[in-house]
Amino acid sequence: MSKLAGMHHLALTVTDIDRSVPWYVRVLGLEEVTRREDPELGLRKVVLSPPGEGFAVMLVQHTHAARPPFDERHTGLDHVAFRVASRADLAAWERRLADYGVTFTPAEPSRTSPGCALVAFRDPDGIQLEVWADPE
Repeated sequence: MSKLAGMHHLALTVTDIDRSVPWYVRVLGLEEVTRREDPELGLRKVVLSPPGEGFAVMLVQHTHAARPPFDERHTGLDHVAFRVASRADLAAWERRLADYGVTFTPAEPSRTSPGCALVAFRDPDGIQLEVWADPE
């Protein structure tokens, strides 16, 4: 069996794609790559990617399904961590999040990975996101 070569995309279910796409574009600096809407199936998908990077975030809305609020304590997704190059980049992300009025936890050492640091925040659906720096 061949080994995995990396992540292609991460798909997150959201409650309102018209609210979430602009937030991910504005706050995370992602660009819309493609969009698919299938009213018959009640499915809306938007693929977003950072310019020049090899991964994508897909936002999916199931319009016919009722969804409870996000809770990382339930089986499924716990959080998503995006890597940055340095602690200085974490400080820049803190400024960016503050500029956009996003509530966040200031950079702090990781409790599970010694030498790493992270800034934690939540998207409009309450999904926990992190900006993560490995040891320098």
